[in-house]
Formats: sequence, structure tokens, C-alpha cells
Amino acid sequence: MPAVKCSSEVVEIKKLTYDVKEISLKLIDPPQVNFIAGQYISIEVTEIKEGHARLNNRPYSIASPPEESDVLKLCVNLVRSGPGSSYLHSLHLGDKVSFLYPMGYFTIHAEATNSLLFVATGTGIAPVKSMILHLLRAGSRRPMHLYWGLRKEEDLYYQEEFAALAQQFPFFKYTITLSQPSPGWQGERGRVTQLLPQTVKSTKNLEAYLCGNGEMIKEVRGLLIEKGMTRKSIHHEKFYN
Repeated sequence: MPAVKCSSEVVEIKKLTYDVKEISLKLIDPPQVNFIAGQYISIEVTEIKEGHARLNNRPYSIASPPEESDVLKLCVNLVRSGPGSSYLHSLHLGDKVSFLYPMGYFTIHAEATNSLLFVATGTGIAPVKSMILHLLRAGSRRPMHLYWGLRKEEDLYYQEEFAALAQQFPFFKYTITLSQPSPGWQGERGRVTQLLPQTVKSTKNLEAYLCGNGEMIKEVRGLLIEKGMTRKSIHHEKFYN
């Protein structure tokens, strides 16, 4: 089936950190889209290759849940010389954005009943956030634990939202760890790959969703498999932060 192109308008831009923005796109045509939590859209951007301009599609995961089908939120970090992130960070309110209909297979199995382990680094939090919000809004009571690795305090965002969710839903827990914190940081320290061996005691009845840099995914997959998790229970998607 050919890819369906959608049109949208930028209706909100939040500067989450010095290099991360949340961009809200209101659907124009079609007026709403159906998607599965964890999927992404491909945005058409102009790249310069060997002195020639050409159009290319860049994938960006949807950070909002499927219940919000008329406005899609993207969580985008600015990558130096990155044509996709540079384009998105240059957008203003009212700008029109075209993209391909949501796609991808890094999606949550909502009908399952096992416990969930989410591991993200950087803006790999985007599809994970969509999954968590969708499950909680759908009334799921599956135990969920999110581990999110960032570098420094200045890289923090969404922590208030996750704190509110953890207070409202006792079966949802989250842990943020910083690899380069200041001396005054009161939370967890180190990379998520250093934290998980101490905290994940059992993989029985557990399903994992990993999103972030490739090295993290490789290490966490290896750790979980060593602890007895089957490969089919580990789902992942690489992000280049």
C-alpha cells in the first residue's frame, strides 16, 4: 500500500531544554490519524549531499498517546548538522508540515498482562512516553517501571509529568539517572546500563521496551538475556541522540 501523506500545522512549541523542543502538529488533512503507541511519522526535509539539494524522509516518534489523534507531539533534540532536527527546530507557530502516515513496529502489546520494563536514553523517551500514557489512560494495571538515562540536570524534562503519573498510579514507577550530574544531584547516578543489574532482580513475566542509542540497547539486551529473558520479549528501537 502506498504511503499516505498528511498535512499539519504547528500549533504549539515548548522549549524543554537548551536543545530539546516539543512540537505539536495539528492535523489538517486528514483531520486525525489512527496510530499505535510507539509508532513514528516520516517528515520530508531537504538535505544537501555533495553540494546538491535533495528531499529525504526523516523518522520522528510520536510522544503523545493515540487518544490524541488530532494533534501529534514530537520530542526533538537538535543534532548538529542534522537536516531533520534543524528543520524542526526552525519551525514557528502556524508553519505547515507534511509527513507520511504513522508507521513502525516498535509498538506496545496492549492486550498482554505481564509486567513492563521501559528503558530510554535521551529523546528515546518519546515513543516510551506515548506507550505509558496510552496504557494508563486505557485502564491498564500492569506493573511498569521506566528507567531513563540523561547526562546532566540541564537535560531534565518531563520529570514533573512522570512524578504526577507515579503518584496517581501506584503500579507505575520511574527512575531517572544522570551520567554526568553535579555534586548536588540527589537522584541516581551513572548510566542506565550500570543501574539495571542492581535493580532488575528477575525477568519472570517481564516484557521490555528499549529506545535510545545503539550501545545502550545492545548492553541492556545482553543483560536481560543473561537474566533469563527470551529475545522475543525484548523490543527495541534505535535513536541517535
